[in-house]
Amino acid sequence: MRGIIFAVLLATGLLGLAVPLASQQGGTAVLLRLDGAVSPATADYISRGLERAAGREAKLVVLQMNTPGGLDTSMREIILAILASPVPVASYVAPSGARAASAGTYILYASHVAAMAPGTNLGAATPVAIGGGFPFGADEEPSGAEDGEAAEETEGGDGQAPRSASEAKAINDAVAYIRGLAELRGRNADWAERAVRQAASLSSTVAEREGVIDFLAGSVEDVLAQADGRRVRTSQGTLTLDTAGLSVDEMEPDWRTRLLAIITNPNVALILMMIGIYGLIFELLNPGAMVPGTVGGISLLLGLYALAVLPVTYAGAGLMLLGIALIVAEAFAPSFGILGIGGALAVVVGATILFDTDVPGLQLSWPVIGAVAVASLALTLVIVRLAWSSHRHKIVTGAQQLIGATGAVHRWNGTGGYVFVHGERWRAVSSEPLEEGQPVRIIGRDGLTLEVVAAEEGEIAARGGNS
Repeated sequence: MRGIIFAVLLATGLLGLAVPLASQQGGTAVLLRLDGAVSPATADYISRGLERAAGREAKLVVLQMNTPGGLDTSMREIILAILASPVPVASYVAPSGARAASAGTYILYASHVAAMAPGTNLGAATPVAIGGGFPFGADEEPSGAEDGEAAEETEGGDGQAPRSASEAKAINDAVAYIRGLAELRGRNADWAERAVRQAASLSSTVAEREGVIDFLAGSVEDVLAQADGRRVRTSQGTLTLDTAGLSVDEMEPDWRTRLLAIITNPNVALILMMIGIYGLIFELLNPGAMVPGTVGGISLLLGLYALAVLPVTYAGAGLMLLGIALIVAEAFAPSFGILGIGGALAVVVGATILFDTDVPGLQLSWPVIGAVAVASLALTLVIVRLAWSSHRHKIVTGAQQLIGATGAVHRWNGTGGYVFVHGERWRAVSSEPLEEGQPVRIIGRDGLTLEVVAAEEGEIAARGGNS
């Protein structure tokens, strides 16, 4: 019996060891997902994902994409990480209905293996954010491929000249960049140039026929099967892919990537900036409150970090700073709304043009701008109301608050003597004789000497009695 139990335990242990050994022999493929705009958060996620894949000695990284494009700086960061990766990268546009537009096209061209699912498209890689609008003065954006043969390419008319020297430089730089990637990977460089100059687009079937991608694939497992045996050039040299039967290990974004994605959203960045500024304003108006200053300082630092990694226009930033300065000036030197309303308008206009990008997902929404406008106007109205109330109320501090105050005669001789006001004894003069204990009202002040007149008992009662 003991021998049977020992044999069962031994077999179980060997089976448990065999599973990880088989997995180790078969290797793994790391799956990364780029879903949405190419932003600093996605660049950080993909770059660190490639580093982890190299640390795990993965045999392939599958980058599944569905993106409308994104920031040029983030796109180039991703491409640099792909080119430097010792692990081959297979970009895969999926699922059906997905796209790899604009920046996604560049990333696809930079990858060692390029694949698309049926019913997807790529292209429209013109840097349209330059000056806003469409390239070369076109009236409307060229439409992408829809289906089949009609999706071969969109016609653009390359006889039109760029509108400015800076636009021509940017277009030519983008063309040279994507042609270099195409030549590196042996893909269709001529169509890549048309994708930049004419905003051309292709469906997945035509892209395969034109040599833009390597193959069509219905799933990640299909990508691994078709990539098997292909020779690719990595930073470590040329190698033959051995990807058939690899287990797929999906790498989810960690908390850092999620946090970066949140704070680099232009809408969130603007809200953080306004919370930070208003928090500091309230702290300055109420020193020692602590909470507004603490929350405001943290929010302002996070907002400034977001602005550092997002494309910001100097005009928008300048208008926002001017608007904030006017609102602060209204708080400390009330103008009954003139400075505050002007500041609110400057903040709204500055927020509207703050971020210089046309990329979907990296634009300010009008509801957020409206909320900022309402908050700025509300703060201005609060300041105006406080200033108006302070203007109408009686002065209760400083030298002027003594004018109109009431007191009582302490000692008097002729036209001069001493009076008690607010529990203090003052030297006083009067144009009429007064008696000890008589109520008086202050009508003037000259240094430490008060000018008083006799007061009626009813006046004393209305003012709260003698002090």
